[in-house]
This record gives sequence, structure tokens and C-alpha cells, in this order.
Amino acid sequence: MTRERMARQLAFELPFTPAFGADDYLVGAANERAFALIEAWPAWPDALLRLEGPAGSGKSHLAAIWAEQSGGPVIRASSVVADAVPALADEAALAIEDIDRGVGDERALFHLINLARERGSSLLLTGAKAPDACGLLVPDLVSRLRLAPSVALEAPDEALLRAVLVKLFHDRQVMVDAAVIDFVASRIERSFAAAVEIVAELDREALSRGRRVTRPIAANILALREPNPVGDNGIHPPVTWET
Repeated sequence: MTRERMARQLAFELPFTPAFGADDYLVGAANERAFALIEAWPAWPDALLRLEGPAGSGKSHLAAIWAEQSGGPVIRASSVVADAVPALADEAALAIEDIDRGVGDERALFHLINLARERGSSLLLTGAKAPDACGLLVPDLVSRLRLAPSVALEAPDEALLRAVLVKLFHDRQVMVDAAVIDFVASRIERSFAAAVEIVAELDREALSRGRRVTRPIAANILALREPNPVGDNGIHPPVTWET
């Protein structure tokens, strides 16, 4: 059995911890307004701020930065239930993530928002969708969220996408040449989610082959992601793995 084949059989997804500090956050046109609002706390226009953006856009990173700055905890919307409201309402600042993935008790969240306003507390709510598209069933909650100040995370430009790719590889302790970063950035969808996915795939493939992430490996992975191109003879060409 070759060394490469053994590496491929033994490869597994190594755990890693994303760097979520303020100094690790990459600011560009897509997120500068959101970052500025997080940094501006407590000088917010309202007790509640909604942070909206697609998966992988950096909502959790911004929530972590704000939690460090405000001293408040970060919880999932699914954990907001009636019994938890008294303790949560005692927090001067609280970040609630993923309201689009299900709220534990919608009336409890509505009550918590009202208490925060009464007590002068601050709430940061994150989600991938607008309130009307989150599947919420309590009209008063939807109305309250719709009227709250909000800021959206937009798709990154190519410069920010390159920087995000570098950070994602760095989080995994993987060194990649700038030429590879440029090659990948120019060939993937311009979104944070696409960057997260391709970095995970490239790291996994390079690990399985016992090699660095190279341009040929990136080219092969990107080719596999194409929607099954068909050659002139009507046959799907095989992917040839380069080194």
C-alpha cells in the first residue's frame, strides 16, 4: 500500500477553533457598517439591534466581538424559554443567535425584548433571514423585530474574499501560497459560505493526500464541484488527480 493511499484512508477532520477576536475580524465594504455599529455600542439608536446575513457571513464572529465588548453572554434563540426570561432579563447585554432556526418560546422572546427596553438593556439578535421569513408565529414578535434597527452583511468583494480565505486557512493552521488563494478566490461563488466550504474541502483533501494545498489540488477539487461537464463525445470525462 502506498504512503499516499494510507494517508487517504487515515485522514479525518481535525478539530479547529475559529479566531473570533476583534483583531481577527476582516472589514470590507460588505461588513463595515455592521462592524461600525457593533463598535459603537452602547451608543445604539435602540435597545435592540438585528444583525442579518447568510450562513458563514460572520454573524457569530460579530456577536462574539460584541459579547467581549459588552460583557454579555451569547445564547441560541432555541434556548429562550419562559423559565429562562428572569435570568436573561438581568443581563445588561445579551446576544441571541439564529432566530431564523427556531425560537424556544416566541412569547418569551417578545417579553424579554420588552423587559430589555424597560431596563435599558441591550439585545443583539442574529439571523439569516428577515423577520417575516423566519417562520415566526407570534405577530407581535414579528412586528417588534421588523421595526427594530437592523444591519445586513452583504456579499464580499474579491479583496475581502481573498482575505477571508487566508483567515479560514489560518484558523486551520494551514499555510497556503498567495497564488493558490488568488486562484480559488477567482473561481468560487463570491460568498462567505462558499469560502468556508472550499477551505474545508481543500484541507480535507490535502490531509488525505499528505500534501500541502496546491494549485493542482485546488483545480481538481473545483473541477469536481462543476455540474458534471460532458465532453464532445457525450461522455463525462474522468477527473485526473494532479500533484
